Amino acid sequence: MISSLFDREDYSTLDQNRYLNQASLGLIGRPAVHEMHQFIDDYARHGNCYMSDEDEVACLNALRLVGAKLLACPLSHIAIVAGASEILAQLPLMIAPAAGTNIVAVASDFPAITRPWLRQRSLHNCQIRFVEDSRTRDLTDALIEAIDDNTSVVAVSSVQFATGTTVDINRISNTVADVDARLVVDVTQDLGARSIDIGAWNADAVVCSGYKWLGGHGGAALAVMSPRLLENAPPMTGWMGAPEPFSFDAKSLLLANDARRYTQSTMSYVSIACLTVAIEHLLALGKQNIEAHADTLAKLLTEEAAGLGWLPYRSPGDSAACSHIVSLSHPEKSAEATMDALASRNIVCSSRGGRIRVSIAPYNDENDIDMLIQALK
Repeated sequence: MISSLFDREDYSTLDQNRYLNQASLGLIGRPAVHEMHQFIDDYARHGNCYMSDEDEVACLNALRLVGAKLLACPLSHIAIVAGASEILAQLPLMIAPAAGTNIVAVASDFPAITRPWLRQRSLHNCQIRFVEDSRTRDLTDALIEAIDDNTSVVAVSSVQFATGTTVDINRISNTVADVDARLVVDVTQDLGARSIDIGAWNADAVVCSGYKWLGGHGGAALAVMSPRLLENAPPMTGWMGAPEPFSFDAKSLLLANDARRYTQSTMSYVSIACLTVAIEHLLALGKQNIEAHADTLAKLLTEEAAGLGWLPYRSPGDSAACSHIVSLSHPEKSAEATMDALASRNIVCSSRGGRIRVSIAPYNDENDIDMLIQALK
């Protein structure tokens, strides 16, 4: 029996549902929910009675510390922002690719990654080379083939949200360096689900939403900003990015000397409290344990599903596959109709790209997979 890594009683949703959908709106465990309630009851509802100006600035520090530990990066490079899109939308202005150059991206990537560059194309005469995520070809190879001496930026998710296809960012980084281009990586469908090492990537920015695999709530996200981006002022500057925000200096553009300069304003502090605790629990589990757990359940799922004609977009063992997102399709059966049948049995997955996307999280166990297989039968 493959057991959950977390106490399933900490997830009340699991009382009535088989939840295999962490890649969409992820479940939040009881400890993180308790932290949110406690923050609201003890601080937020009382205004400044129990939360000083100094406390407001300091409340971000705990998240920066655990974020730096999870991402294995210097604390000075960690930015706390309201959402991944907040940083992604600024990157074309920060990087400023030259007119006539090309930007390489994946055609089916999450739109938050590609749309800022589409806007850049319309304003500054850049071209975008969209690479297809094909099940018959390694996506990393296709991306590398699209990069040339005229490439200025590669913007990509390390794991594709619809298919679970993994991009080898180490290989991409080497190719990007060879042509003196810039690299932007979204790890929203990766961080918290398996071991990743961003230290060797030499990326300009690595961004991650907090409400999926990190186990948090909307309104908080992490970004790792490279030293060369920290040399300049953010295009969108906010009052909280100052060295001493509560000095309220309206006549200067003083900015913190590290990634704190990217925090714009008063944020969802309840989400900050939630995400901090959620990441602490992920760290306590261990990245390798989380990944091994997903590997075991994914192998069970794909073997049983294949006997029913449901085949994964990328098979376990494929170098471009990941275990925590398994995308299934059937040559004869409709994914949408099957999704309705699953929902009637309280099995929660997502439909992405005409396939059933199954997310495997630390709270899932063998019974969840068995119930899904029984429903597919």
